[in-house]
Amino acid sequence: MKYINGKDVLPKQLLEQLQHYVQGKLLYVPRKENSRAGWGTLNGTRAMIRNRNREICRRYDEGATIQELMERYHLSEDSIRKILNKKTSFMVAD
Repeated sequence: MKYINGKDVLPKQLLEQLQHYVQGKLLYVPRKENSRAGWGTLNGTRAMIRNRNREICRRYDEGATIQELMERYHLSEDSIRKILNKKTSFMVAD
C-alpha cells in the first residue's frame, strides 16, 4: 500500500476536520464496499485453485484413485471428495 500525504489530495476543509481527530498518524481509508475485489481475484489465487480442481476432476475421470490425488495435490481425502462432488462448478468456464 502506498503512502499518500493528505494535504496533496484532500480539500483544505476536509484535511482540517481530519486533523481534529487524527494528527501525525497514519489513517487507513477502506474502499467502498461495492468496489472491493473478490477473494483471490487480484492475485490469481482463485483462478489457480479453479484450474487445480479441474485437473483433479479430469485425473479422477481418467482413472486416478482418491489416494493418488491426495498424494499428488497434498490434500486430505475430505478435500478431494468435496472437489469431486462439486466438479460441475469447476468444469464450467468463468
